[in-house]
Order: sequence, then structure tokens, then C-alpha cells
Amino acid sequence: MSTGNATSTMSDRRSASRSPQRMLIPDVLRGVAILAMLIAHAGPFVPDMPKVLLFIQSTINDVASPLFALVMGISAQLVWNRRAGVARTLVQQSWRGVLLVALGIWMTTWGSWVMIVLQSLGLLLIFGVPLLLLGTRTLIIAAAAIALLSQPLLMLARGATWLYTQPLIVQELANGLAVGRSYRLINLLPFFLLGALLLRHGFRRDRLLWVMAAVAPVAFLGSMAVERFFKVAVQSGDYLDTLHDVGLVFAAYVVVVLVATAGGGAFQRMLGPVGAWGQVALSLYVLHVGVIALWARSNGFPQTNEPLGWLLIVPGMALLAWAWVRFVGTGPIEWLLGMITGRPRKWRVR
Repeated sequence: MSTGNATSTMSDRRSASRSPQRMLIPDVLRGVAILAMLIAHAGPFVPDMPKVLLFIQSTINDVASPLFALVMGISAQLVWNRRAGVARTLVQQSWRGVLLVALGIWMTTWGSWVMIVLQSLGLLLIFGVPLLLLGTRTLIIAAAAIALLSQPLLMLARGATWLYTQPLIVQELANGLAVGRSYRLINLLPFFLLGALLLRHGFRRDRLLWVMAAVAPVAFLGSMAVERFFKVAVQSGDYLDTLHDVGLVFAAYVVVVLVATAGGGAFQRMLGPVGAWGQVALSLYVLHVGVIALWARSNGFPQTNEPLGWLLIVPGMALLAWAWVRFVGTGPIEWLLGMITGRPRKWRVR
């Protein structure tokens, strides 16, 4: 990770971060993440699939939450770059995090089969944003230290069985921090910090990008090879599971940056719909969980393939999100959250 850049480059990035126009790459990365979640959460609608498709679906599911954490780190660093004041930024981001946690806890009561990620993402803002005040070298060390401590901390948390007898809000906070089956602050925080570091570095084709491109397949395939050949029982959040996620997130980031920085405007236009999904990712997330909850309450958990449900959640939601951005603008949940946290958004943003 580069820790120093030319003054002109830093000035250009700061100017871009203060521009009213949206940055393409973060939106596209967020769009990839929300599409991955749509595909993963629609999986129960088609339980009778070939093993190869189940493997692909599982892999897509694995990339969603760490990629969301990476983009949240990018977005949080962008907020710092706008220089709204340390105290004001900390209050706004923490308040946003609290609202995400509250929304996530509420959504767990809806009756869907979705494991809600918002609690962990909200905690990322509360605990992660203050860390972005650190210098780049110190932030690199902090991210590496958190990643190294993650598995020992998870082992301790897994032994706290008394948490399961606590009130719902205590259980959900504990899940979001460390004991959740799928999403935990401990594992997502390094990706959040990495996102901030990548924005500081800049989205460009350089040695760092090629290193990430080389690491991605090694991390992904290496984690599976160790698990298979050494018969390692990997639990969610363990080092091998994190290495697996690193490979997927690095691959997604490299591909998006390569396409977005390719010469000519055709590639940027090709990424437009994916960026649109990213612009309304939170609204899309809430909506699709609500639709799944309505389906589950009316029809129960699918026992056979229900293609209509899958089509509704994946291409249906993707098309709706694109149309909303194209003809309306800011997502309703994004707009409301901006108003509540003191960072109002215009309906139309270009």
C-alpha cells in the first residue's frame, strides 16, 4: 500500500471527493455486493440445482458482506475528505450506524429466511470511522492487527453461551460484534479499513492493483486446498474463511477498477446499471428482504423450485433499482437516512 503520493495527485483526489457528482467505482462495487446478496438470498427459491450451480451461488454469497464492508470504508473515507469537521463527522456517522443497527434488529422480526447484515454494517460505522483519523501507515498496522486477532477473539466469543438467554437487542448486538453465524464486526472491520486505504491510494492501474490481482486466485484457491487436503474444519470467520473472502474481494475490486479505468466511455456506460444498483443498495436490500418475508409468511420455506420467486428477487429487483435511479434518483431509504442524520440528499444526483 502506497503511503505517499504527489501533492497534485492528493489535490485531485480531494477535489473529486468534494464533487457533487458520484464516483463510479464505489457505486459499482456496492452494486456488485447487493447483486451478490440478491442471488444468495434468492437461493432457497431454487433448492434443486446442480452441485456446480450451488457452488457458484455459495461463492457469490461469500463475497457480498466483505465487499459491502470494503465499500463502506471507501465511503467513510470520502466523508472525511469532505472536511465537515471531526466532531460533526463522528456524530453523523455514529448516528447513521445506530440507525442501521436499529433497522437491522427490526428486520430480524419480519420472518424472512435472510440473515440480516445491517447490524454489523452499522457497528462498522460506529467503531470503524474513528479509526480513519489514523495516518495511513498506522491504519495499515491496525487493519493487519485486527485481522490477526480475529480468530482468537471469535474463539472466546463462541464460548459465551450465556448471551443466548439475553433480550433480543443484546443478542443482536452480540451477533453483530462477534458471535453471529454469518456477519461479525471482527471480520468485516479489516475490509472496512482496507476500503479507506484503497481510496487514499487512488483507484488506478499500478503495482498495487497487479499485486491484488495476483493474490486473489492464490488466496481463494489456497484456502480451499488447505481445507480439503488437510481436512481442516473451517468455521465462518476463521483465518481460512477470511483468506477465502480476501481472494473474492480482491478479484471483484481488480475487475471493477480495470473495467472502469479502461479507455473510452463504452466500458463506463456498460457499468452504469451496476452502479445504479449501488446507488440504491440500502433501499434495495430492505425491499427484497420485505418481499421474501411476505413470501415466507404466505407460502413457507420453499421445498421445491419456485422460479417465480427467484425471478422476482434477482432480475426483478435489479430492474426496479435501475428504473428508480433512471427516472427518480436517490433511493427512499438513503434519502430518509440522510435527512435524519443531517446529511440531506437531493433526489436527483449526477
